[in-house]
Amino acid sequence: MMPEQQNSQITILPSDAATIQVGEQQFTYHFDVFEGPLDLLLTLVIKNKIDIYDIPIAELLEQYMEQIELMRENEMDIASEFLEMASRLVYIKSAMLLPKYEDEAEDLKKELTGQLIEYQQCREIARMLAPMVDFDTFTKEPSEVDFDLTYNRIHDPMDISAAYVSAVGRGQRRLPPDRSAFEGIVSRKIVSVSSRIIHVMRRLWHGRTVTYRELFVSSNGRSELVATFLAVLELVKGKRIRIEGEGDSATVSMIEK
Repeated sequence: MMPEQQNSQITILPSDAATIQVGEQQFTYHFDVFEGPLDLLLTLVIKNKIDIYDIPIAELLEQYMEQIELMRENEMDIASEFLEMASRLVYIKSAMLLPKYEDEAEDLKKELTGQLIEYQQCREIARMLAPMVDFDTFTKEPSEVDFDLTYNRIHDPMDISAAYVSAVGRGQRRLPPDRSAFEGIVSRKIVSVSSRIIHVMRRLWHGRTVTYRELFVSSNGRSELVATFLAVLELVKGKRIRIEGEGDSATVSMIEK
C-alpha cells in the first residue's frame, strides 16, 4: 500500500525499491517486479483464484492493463514484451466476440493457457532449486591420481589352475564347431535323380523286364534309394516305362515308341 500523500512533495524513483520523501522523513517501499508478461499473468491468475484451464480473457485483460497503468504511474520502465502481451489479449478478446473467429480465439486461448502452465511449472522448479544455490561454496575439479596397478593378492595354485581351465573352456566355446561335427551331414554322397534314371533305363535296355524290387537292389545307402524312387516316378510320368502288378513283385518294362 502506498502511503497517503500529504502536502509535502513526493518523489518516486524508477525502481522496484522506491523511496518517497514526506516532510523530513523518507519511506522506502517495494513494487512487485515481474520477470515478464507471463509472470505478471500467472501472478494475477493466482492472486484472483482464476481457473487456469478456463481463463476469462476479458477479466484478465482488465487486471493486466491496471498493472501496466500502475507501472506507468510509478515511472517504471515497461518492456515492449508487456505491451505485446496486452495487444495479444486484446486480439483474443476481440476474436471471441466475433462468431466467425470463435475457433481461432479458442485455439489462441488454449495456447496461452499452455504457456502459463509451463511457466508455472518452471517457476515452481526454480523455487525448489533456489535453496540449493550457494555462492559461498568453492569447488574445484578433481585432481588426477596415479593408481598402482600392481596385483598383490596371493591365490592358491589350484584356484589359479581352475580359473585357467575355465577361461580356456569359455574361449573354446566361442570358436567355430569342429568339422567332424558336420561330417554326418555334409560328407554324405549326393546322388542325382538323372543318374538313377540312366541306371533304370540301362536295366531295361533291349526290352528287358525286371521286377520293381530289382531296381533297388544295387542301391547303396538312403540317398540312392530315394533318388532311384524319384527316377522311377519321373519315367512313369514321362510314359517311358510301365509298371504292372502290385508290390515288390510288380514288373517294370520300357514302353516302345
